[in-house]
Amino acid sequence: MSEARAPRRGRGGGGAAARRAERTSGVTEHLPYIRRKISTFDILHDEAMEIIETNADTVLEEIGIEFRDDAEALAMLKDAGADVQGERVHFPKGLCRDLMKTAPGEFTQHARNPERNVVIGGNNTVFAPVYGPPFVLDLEGERRYATMEDFRNFVKMAYMAPAMHHSGGTVCEPVDIVVNKRHLDMVHAHMTLSDKPYMGSVTAPERAADTVEMSKILFGEEFVDNNCVVTSLININSPMVMDDTMLGALKVYARAGQATIISPFIVGGAMSPVTVAGTLTQVLAEAQAAIAFSQLCRPGAPVIMGTFATSISMQSGAPAFGTPEPAQVLYGAAQFARKFGLPFRSGGSLTGSKMPDAQAAYESANTLNPTLLGGVNFALHSAGWLEGGLVSSYEKFVMDCDQLAAQQKMAAGVDVSDHGQAMDAIRQVGPGSHYLGCDHTQANFKTAFFRSTIADNNSFEQWEVEGAKTAPQRANDVARRWINDHVAPELDPARREALDAYVANKKDSMPDAFT
Repeated sequence: MSEARAPRRGRGGGGAAARRAERTSGVTEHLPYIRRKISTFDILHDEAMEIIETNADTVLEEIGIEFRDDAEALAMLKDAGADVQGERVHFPKGLCRDLMKTAPGEFTQHARNPERNVVIGGNNTVFAPVYGPPFVLDLEGERRYATMEDFRNFVKMAYMAPAMHHSGGTVCEPVDIVVNKRHLDMVHAHMTLSDKPYMGSVTAPERAADTVEMSKILFGEEFVDNNCVVTSLININSPMVMDDTMLGALKVYARAGQATIISPFIVGGAMSPVTVAGTLTQVLAEAQAAIAFSQLCRPGAPVIMGTFATSISMQSGAPAFGTPEPAQVLYGAAQFARKFGLPFRSGGSLTGSKMPDAQAAYESANTLNPTLLGGVNFALHSAGWLEGGLVSSYEKFVMDCDQLAAQQKMAAGVDVSDHGQAMDAIRQVGPGSHYLGCDHTQANFKTAFFRSTIADNNSFEQWEVEGAKTAPQRANDVARRWINDHVAPELDPARREALDAYVANKKDSMPDAFT
């Protein structure tokens, strides 16, 4: 990012330092997860729901879902009544929904600080950070491969961000650590630098098992056996394939009673049909098959029905974000999750832009608004996503978190209490006057309206006096402050020592590997 111009002397300079300090200050409060008081938007009428569900049943029964390279999974499905032909599994009508009935409609993911616990499902929305990019756009404006230092910085920012309810998982992929060992440092960072809930590794079954074992050190074995402390992302390789890596991780977490997010990964036109109804049919079939399997692993294991859907540019073949069709898929899939009584994951702040610019803002807004209005319960990629998921951006992370706070205000709905009706203010002011000095306004002016920490609504002259900074430059200031002001939440020294020892011993037990 280009540096801000030197401030010019001019009118309106009073209080500039105070305003800058407020805008770039560290966290002042942690906002609780959203309990939505607004209605969800249903895009599908009853007939459309019936058509899509019938078509999904047809896909499950006639076409089937492949469960690759996992003989145990195939045997479990066959014993449950599925028709297994090689690695292709055909589900008789109604079998998946019968198996899915044991999955809870909502569940608590516990954090090591109970005040940070989140309830996933119902009318709740939980925001979690970007997940998976191998690159970062750093605070000096350089696009480069991510490092473990970057990973820790994003965990720190997620902890400091008031409207971020979850620490997330692979907030970026630290490529300076070998593949078979980096998950240990990543999970360790979530556990020690934050006390918010976190996600576990899914890149191999043994790495999922490490996450569970480290969680037992952090929370205690008995607590983990009886409570959900980890959420993990299980992507279906659309179209209609569950591979052995995802199946292996799913089995580890489900059998441990930990949550899995079952998400078909869809680029419409490449990995699903080009139509919304066709994509929803495939999403529904894929999700039901995997969710049903999770309940075979352990009936009652928490599971989140999800979808990641975007469209494709028919000119370049690249994914396109913030377009209407993925929003329609989100709305429709959310309706089915509610029908099945399952928590739902989708949405976020997605963009194909290479910089935190106007394209990034518009596309992210066009994804984030359906996230809230569609009733998403777990919103992965809520902050920091850039370049179609290839980049975690420091500045965009802060800009997105600013909008997450605005969504908190929207989700609260309209206050019609005596205070909200404001009849005393209307009586006090009367015709022809103004409300700026009335008692009601004076008592509420600090909290009445959402106040962005990034947007600048001052005069041009005031903007110049304060450095003539763009929104990304102001976000850069906040990101630096969050990282510098971060103080790791207190952790029992014995548990910290045990975690450190587990990571060190595990690394020493195996040679470096790059797959």
